[in-house]
Amino acid sequence: MNNIEENFNRWLLSNKVSEADKTILKAMTPEQKDEAFFQDIQFGTGGMRGVLGPGTNMMNEFTVKRATIALGQMILNHYPDAAARGVVISHDNRHHSRDYAVECSQILNTMGLNAFLFDSLRPTPELSYAVRYEKAVGGIMITASHNPKQYNGYKVYDEKGCQLVPEKIQPMLDILAKLPNELEAEPVPAKRKGTTAILPAKIDDDYVKAVEGTQVNPTLPKKNFKIVYTPNHGTSYENAMRVFGDCGYDVTPVAKQCTHDPDFSGTLSPNPEMAESFIEPLKLARKIHADFVVMTDPDGDRCGVAFLSSKGVYERFTGNQSAALLMDYIFGERQKRNQLHKNGVMYDTIVTSDLGRKIAKSYAIANESFLTGFKYIGDRIGYYEDLGKGPVFEFGYEESYGCLIAPFVRDKDGIQAILLYCEMALWYKLKGIPLDVAFVNLEKRFGFHETVTDSVYFEGSEGAAKMEKIMDELHDNAPKSVEKYQVIRVEDYFKGIAINADGTKETLTLPKEEVVRFFFDDGSWAAVRPSGTEPKCKFYVEAVSKDDKGLHQKAVDLSKTLQRALGI
Repeated sequence: MNNIEENFNRWLLSNKVSEADKTILKAMTPEQKDEAFFQDIQFGTGGMRGVLGPGTNMMNEFTVKRATIALGQMILNHYPDAAARGVVISHDNRHHSRDYAVECSQILNTMGLNAFLFDSLRPTPELSYAVRYEKAVGGIMITASHNPKQYNGYKVYDEKGCQLVPEKIQPMLDILAKLPNELEAEPVPAKRKGTTAILPAKIDDDYVKAVEGTQVNPTLPKKNFKIVYTPNHGTSYENAMRVFGDCGYDVTPVAKQCTHDPDFSGTLSPNPEMAESFIEPLKLARKIHADFVVMTDPDGDRCGVAFLSSKGVYERFTGNQSAALLMDYIFGERQKRNQLHKNGVMYDTIVTSDLGRKIAKSYAIANESFLTGFKYIGDRIGYYEDLGKGPVFEFGYEESYGCLIAPFVRDKDGIQAILLYCEMALWYKLKGIPLDVAFVNLEKRFGFHETVTDSVYFEGSEGAAKMEKIMDELHDNAPKSVEKYQVIRVEDYFKGIAINADGTKETLTLPKEEVVRFFFDDGSWAAVRPSGTEPKCKFYVEAVSKDDKGLHQKAVDLSKTLQRALGI
């Protein structure tokens, strides 16, 4: 009997598993059983994330409990004052999110730790802010971010409000590995139990005030500038509308997407990366002749934008494009006011567009690039903070529609982002420059860049094995060319080495991770990486040229040819 059958029968025969869940188990197809039980649910790029339901690889009360026990034990081991300082917990609008948040607080209380809960859902960036505000030892965010309705997840934060980077989460994973299985794991009761307190409204007030303080040009005249906004049924609605109102913007929300509906019934997708998420906002924008459209994802850390272009139609930016234009606006306006630091730094990731790095360099701003995951950016801010010297944070972003303007939060902040995007769009409108023209002008300065990200899904144990095979092939036999472009450098972050075309090797300084990146002789590049939160492999491509003729097709062809070479 394999582990899948053993795990399945253990759940089916347990008196701890509800009859409703046993009914689901009995109705599972072989494929569903495989997906639910072939492994324990993993901690990846954005914490623990999975489909809701019974199973060792699923999000449910048992997998949440086991993770929380491990987190609580790690905190108690590490912080002598952990019991009093406690842990802040927040959640999004998804099915069981409030249940899991309350469950986490009760488990931590049993272990002797205090917990702090919001009275209802709050966005991820405010959770980060609240950890810092309360001087807590950590935080938990119950969310599956931008994933579909069948998902939920669990993000873990350190005392600085930053998601735990690998070396910081490893002690927790070591404890987790030694715990009994998810049905048997129980917290060890402390002699003195902790308490759970509801966080004060002042945290909302102070967070909103801090967001409003990120404005660069707060006095721009806002008459005749119309904005459409959607929170995608998620956590940002209340704070975002306060910010817009306080700052004087004319905002019309997409009413059907402002309810905290766990089924996301008003949208085809809650993910700003997907065109389907813009259907209703753009419908409203056309009706009221809006200038600009902004959205946040369900947990409020990502932001997508659309705009009325010079062609008289609404167009969307990718995360790379919108952040590059925003960065140039912020840096340019700060420079006029002598507000750029002489030792400023811009943070991004290795799969983010080169365009942002070129922009930063033009303003004499340094750049540091990290592995995928905003946690590395937040952690680096804290590193220099502890050091007491070093570069000063100016901007941070990643290609997946997330950025940070001011580091009072240590995660990407969709509410900061939408406020500054609106200010940028207004600034350009007052100059009579549509945003598509503004972006072309930007690329005329720095070269044309076209990015494409493809996701290929691999479900279950067979899918996991196929992804592993793909990565093994890249590690062992990296392609020498793709299309007509020669590979001049391969960076293998799993092996920790870079190999140049002349055979010379260099040691990579970033942590070990399953990512391989290729650099082509024309300045384009590609990267392949298994997702840390979903059963998929991601292909990132950036094609570059002196003009944009055929550039999108070039990026698409590079990605498809690379996938075919790997048997996809």
